[in-house]
Amino acid sequence: MAAALCLVSCGGTSAAAGAGTRLAKAGRAEVLTRHVTGLGTILVDGSGHTLYAYMPDRRGPSKCTGRCASEWPPLLLPRGSRRPVGGRGVRSSLLGTTRRRNGRLQVTYDRWPLYLYERDASPGEITGQGETMGLWFVVDADGAVNRGTVPLSAQG
Repeated sequence: MAAALCLVSCGGTSAAAGAGTRLAKAGRAEVLTRHVTGLGTILVDGSGHTLYAYMPDRRGPSKCTGRCASEWPPLLLPRGSRRPVGGRGVRSSLLGTTRRRNGRLQVTYDRWPLYLYERDASPGEITGQGETMGLWFVVDADGAVNRGTVPLSAQG
């Protein structure tokens, strides 16, 4: 069932599917905020790439593995790091981690595991909003899933 859900939710192949999981730079996982017209203040990683939540996770352990995690790489805590770092606008009390099946720690925000989208080629792009039958959405600075409409300027 989980494999079928992933195939349905992740659909298609991505040119970047083999790129693998993105790790935070400089030995730390940093979560920042960015204001986007029409969406408000959303979460981004330390490089400015948009962070997403996967609705089947339901604020619990990640259900996006295998092919799904290739297209939607989890934001991982670098080995040896203990906690993700929050920038201005990020509520540190909402930052945490969840252990993935492979033992790595994935960064969470208000218990939502955080992911990037391989098709967001540049910082600031938000091409994954509502993707794959409405299963992927950006996360607000308050920890809520944001189902708003992305402005054309942020769609790449």
